[in-house]
Amino acid sequence: MSPAQTTFGGKYLRVDLTTGRIWTEQLDDEIHRKYLGGSAYGAKVLYDEVPAGVEWHQPENRLVMASGPLGGTRINGSGTISVVTKGPLTNGAVTSEANGFLGAFIRSNGYDGIVIQGAAERLQYLYIHDGRAELRDASHLAGVDTWNLIDCVAEELGVKPSRISVFGIGPAGENLVRFAAIIGDRGHAAGHNGTGAVMGAKRLKAVVAQRSTESVPIYDPEGLADIAKILFDRIINDPVEREGAYRWGTLRGVARNASGKTGLLPVKNYTTSIYNISAEELEKWDGPYLQEHYMHQRHNCWACRFNHCALFAIKDGPNQGFVDEEPEYEQLAAFGPQIGNTDVEGAMLLASDSNRLGLESNELGWVLGLVMECYDKGVLSREQLDGLDMRWGNVEAARTLVRKIAYRQGIGATLAEGVMRAARMIGGEAENFAVHTMKGNTPRGHDHRYRWTELFDTSTSNTGTIETGGMYLMPPDARQALGIETLPNMFSGADVSTFVAQFKGAMVFEDSLGVCRFNTRTDMIYLPRAVNAATGWTMDAQEALRVGLRAVNLLRAFNIRHGIGPELDLPSKRYGSTPLDGPAAGVGIRPLWDTMLANYYRLLGWDEKGVPTRATLEALGIGRVADDLGLAE
Repeated sequence: MSPAQTTFGGKYLRVDLTTGRIWTEQLDDEIHRKYLGGSAYGAKVLYDEVPAGVEWHQPENRLVMASGPLGGTRINGSGTISVVTKGPLTNGAVTSEANGFLGAFIRSNGYDGIVIQGAAERLQYLYIHDGRAELRDASHLAGVDTWNLIDCVAEELGVKPSRISVFGIGPAGENLVRFAAIIGDRGHAAGHNGTGAVMGAKRLKAVVAQRSTESVPIYDPEGLADIAKILFDRIINDPVEREGAYRWGTLRGVARNASGKTGLLPVKNYTTSIYNISAEELEKWDGPYLQEHYMHQRHNCWACRFNHCALFAIKDGPNQGFVDEEPEYEQLAAFGPQIGNTDVEGAMLLASDSNRLGLESNELGWVLGLVMECYDKGVLSREQLDGLDMRWGNVEAARTLVRKIAYRQGIGATLAEGVMRAARMIGGEAENFAVHTMKGNTPRGHDHRYRWTELFDTSTSNTGTIETGGMYLMPPDARQALGIETLPNMFSGADVSTFVAQFKGAMVFEDSLGVCRFNTRTDMIYLPRAVNAATGWTMDAQEALRVGLRAVNLLRAFNIRHGIGPELDLPSKRYGSTPLDGPAAGVGIRPLWDTMLANYYRLLGWDEKGVPTRATLEALGIGRVADDLGLAE
């Protein structure tokens, strides 16, 4: 086959829920190569098709769920999807990735992804099978949680659960909780910035894809298999990486970050950096103990050989009979130290509640931490909290509150608005306690006051979550290929803002391929080569980086058009505060913020107001955006 042919991807399923119309769209090679798939193509759709004035909950909003040119291939972890939409926490762009099987199963049916518009009159689900798609009534699935959803759908379709991938919403999404998530394949979440609420507003219960017998068309199968082996070998032949995510997933995060050598663990809503837990208790939060005592069976994603995803079971004690997805580090952090809880089984129960009800766990942890601090300091009374005793570490009260949030009952209706809005509604000192960016999203599960790169990235990001975060996984030689050295000083404003700007685009490129970051590590040496083997192109690292930068600038322009300006490139008072104890005690980022922003904008080719210049946009092949923004010639 000729490299000029379009048979190696770029075909999208289009769905209008208002009319019920379903059709296909084949991208021409130029557009396909410029945007690849996943986050980058989603950014294009969002910018082109969601004009200013369209709110996140309106039918005119788009919901893109896309794989990319490496989805469903021999590359490890290539079942990943990227979800792109306008989200309710920031009322701006969001891109959020989830692993599992959906990306691979969609691609085996001949599509790179799905673009959904409109809103159905009643709850429906989209069923993709045998290379075609149909909308089915889902009224009978209202209220079904995300764990049981796959069994209900499998029984209805007469197939084994292992033959389908189901990504859908639970009660939280149906009730338009602003931080509702899309949860798939029992535990994989694309949840940042309320993707599940968008799905709920469209009255779409789930996207279901049945595995096809067709293979994904690849330009050079043997070449791609060789690169897949190289990417895997680069992990298992590295002693540090082999004993990291490959061996333990993220299960060692809490124990290692609680060592006192870093201040990365979020503890009691950033009121301290020290997790007050005994060595005996802390051992139960570590990977070896967790795998030995709770491992039930493997639950790997598509083409993944990591010892990561598994089903956990509690075999004895008061929680006997519990079975659920292995909790991620961020869930353990959110429902452990962040809320002052030292019981790991309690954290597992809360993680399960979050997944099943369809909530994004990071935001939920910050919401619970805000409530507990408000209760501890007298800002919220027990009466205001519907009689709940929300003292630090009270897991049972927290579990009750989580259900109230998912169903918007009582105080849960306020908290369902997310940290920033809930704090403003509570009033008083609550706004000073709330951890969030000024755009309205919350950070991932660390104390970023010790990791300035991620604090700065999260606060300036256009996506409702991190935008440059793959920097810590990228292999050293791949960094050097981009001309990036090790961060000289982690507490230098100039070094941190430069470092974040230098990596800009790499992670979004990776998120446009349909692959898992743990497996591919934002490897800018071999990922472009993998794309070439899949498509027949001749992409190098610099072209790959431009794909990501093109999407970054489109998302920036989208947010500007929708009223999200540079004045919101800031952390909240608590998020950007100076730690009082721990390794970073007394070292604060806020005094340096303005000079960091100026340096960052300059390096990205943006003006002093954070707006991409005409020259930058034209260099990326999107000069039309300059006209849209009214930029001078």
